[in-house]
Amino acid sequence: MRATVMYGAGDVRVEDVPDAAIKEPTDAVVRVVLSCVCGSDLWPYASLPPSVHGRRMGHEFLGAVEELGSAVRGLKRGDLVVAPFVWADNTCDFCREGLQTSCRHGGGWGHALDGGQGEAVRVPQAQGTLVKLPVAEDSPLLPSLLTLSDVYCTGHHAAVTAGVNARTTVTVVGDGAVGLSAVLAARRLGAERILLMGSHRDRTDLGREFGATDVIAERGEEGIERVRELTGGDGTHTVLECVGTQAAIDSAIAIVRDGGAVGRVGAAQYPAVPMDFGTVMRNITLTGGVAPARAYIDELMPDILDGKIQPGRVFDRTVSLAEVADGYRAMADRTALKVLVRP
Repeated sequence: MRATVMYGAGDVRVEDVPDAAIKEPTDAVVRVVLSCVCGSDLWPYASLPPSVHGRRMGHEFLGAVEELGSAVRGLKRGDLVVAPFVWADNTCDFCREGLQTSCRHGGGWGHALDGGQGEAVRVPQAQGTLVKLPVAEDSPLLPSLLTLSDVYCTGHHAAVTAGVNARTTVTVVGDGAVGLSAVLAARRLGAERILLMGSHRDRTDLGREFGATDVIAERGEEGIERVRELTGGDGTHTVLECVGTQAAIDSAIAIVRDGGAVGRVGAAQYPAVPMDFGTVMRNITLTGGVAPARAYIDELMPDILDGKIQPGRVFDRTVSLAEVADGYRAMADRTALKVLVRP
C-alpha cells in the first residue's frame, strides 16, 4: 500500500510500505477514506533530523473497517469509523476517568505503526479506539466528523479544562485550526465574549463566524495591551493557548485575569512555562495538555450530525495522497490553514 513517510525536515514522500494487517486479536484494519495534515506535523517538517528509514505520518483519519481481529466486538466489516489521534483500550483506569491519552495499553500512530496519511491503517485496541459514524462514505459531513479525531476535540479540551462557561470571558491565542476550533468550542459552552488573537484576516474572519466577538491583530506587548484595553485592564477569565510557542504562552499568562485559568493545548516548543513569583501569586491556574479525544467524541458528534456546528470549515485545501508533500508545503508557507487528504 502507499503511505506518507517523512525522512527529515521538508522531506515528505509517498511510497510503498507493507500492507496494514491484523497482528493481534484486538486489531482492526481500516481503509482510509479521509485524513489530513495537522499543525503539529509542521514541527517535524521544520526540524526533523535526516533519517534512513523515515517516519510514518498522520494521526487524524476516518475510514471503513476492512478486517477485524477475533477479540473485537461491536464493529463489523464495512462500518465507517473515526479514530482518535491516540489509540486506547477505553477500559483501563485512566480511560475510565476520561484520560485515554494516558491509557496503560495505548499509544500513538506512526513511528513503528501505520500512520493516517496512507491507504490503510492497522488499529490496535480497535474496540476501545474506533467510533462508528452513522453516515455514508459520500456524506458531506465527513470533513467535520474528521475533526473529531483531533483538532476540534483539542480546541474543546482547552475550553473545558480552563472552565469556559456562560459566565466567563475568553481569549483564544492563535488563529490556526486548533485556535478556531477553540473559538467554536467556547461558543458552544456558552461564552458570550470571545477575543481571538490572530493576524491572518481570512482566518480571523472565519473565527468571527465561529463566534469570536473581538479580533486582536496586534502581537507581543501591543497585543497584550489591546486585550487589557478591551477588558478594562483585567484580562479575561480564561485564556486558551493554541499555538505552543514561547511568545504564545507568555501572552496567555500576561492576559489572563487574576484568579483565572489558562488552558494550554498548543504542542509546546519551549523548555519551560515561565511562572515567576509574581505570576504564581496571582492565583491563576495553568491546565490543559494532550486532549483525550475519545472522551469527547460521543458528546460532540450529535451537533455535527444535526448541522449545528461545522468544524470542518477549517479545511481550506484538499489534496490527493500523491500530492501530500504539496499539502505540507502549503501549510508551512501559510497559504493553507488545514489540508484535507483523500487517498
